[in-house]
Amino acid sequence: MRAFSSAGYTVPLGRHSYPMDKYRLVPERLLADKVLTRDEICAPQPIERDDILRVHTPEYVHAFCSGRLDRRAMLRLGLPWSAALVRRAFVVIGGTLAASRVALSEGLGVNLAGGTHHAFADHGEGYCIFHDMVISLRRLRHEGVARRFLIIDLDVHQGNGTAALCQTDPDVFTFSMHAANNYPARKEHSSWDIALPDHTTDEPYLDRLRAALDRLLERCEPELIFYQAGVDVLAGDRFGRLDLSMPGLGERDRLVARFARQAGLPLVVTFGGGYARDINVIVEAHCQTVEIVRTCLG
Repeated sequence: MRAFSSAGYTVPLGRHSYPMDKYRLVPERLLADKVLTRDEICAPQPIERDDILRVHTPEYVHAFCSGRLDRRAMLRLGLPWSAALVRRAFVVIGGTLAASRVALSEGLGVNLAGGTHHAFADHGEGYCIFHDMVISLRRLRHEGVARRFLIIDLDVHQGNGTAALCQTDPDVFTFSMHAANNYPARKEHSSWDIALPDHTTDEPYLDRLRAALDRLLERCEPELIFYQAGVDVLAGDRFGRLDLSMPGLGERDRLVARFARQAGLPLVVTFGGGYARDINVIVEAHCQTVEIVRTCLG
């Protein structure tokens, strides 16, 4: 198995609600716990701007990269602009593309970041600048190595950017299971949405997921799966409204990994959200995801 990370995944934000330090702490913990070796954590190359322009408008890309987004656009994005943040956006997408290539050749690839599912063609929001998964799949399609894709999004928030970017693409099936009464207030239409009531716990959550996974391949024929494995479904998350336990979260990841294995499909894992008050809970949850997918597929 190979996972992708970079010192450039972490940039200074000052006092901010976004848990940027997790991108440094997760690989450190994975190494300390011997889940991964140093040889298995690779530094990705930044994505090319032309690849971003396959998904995002030139006006938006130029405005963000040059620091010329207006105040309203920056507030919607939720992150303070810096040249380091621009570089971070490019290298994180490069990590998802690299993980995709590894998945196609080895069955599993993990980006220890990414899952930027709130990015739209002409703007970013909810801490998501450019859409790493859609940029990656369009690059793969451009190269002719894969054409049909499934995006499984289990972040607590609907993948609204994913849905909007892929609505007219018949070869991308988007599945989002999320909290109904949560950001974004205005939901987009995924290929298949499951909206859950507040405080859904392990058993009903996992029952709904099992039933959905049993039917997914009746509705699409993918060559590659992207898994947005947000951990903000945990009980007590600051920005979540669901109540999964840590073992329940682990079973969620196990179900997705087994689904990919049984279907004989390569799996790309990206991190998504996680906003527990204690950053150690976030780190534990992401590390658990990596350990479980490795056990099942790596």
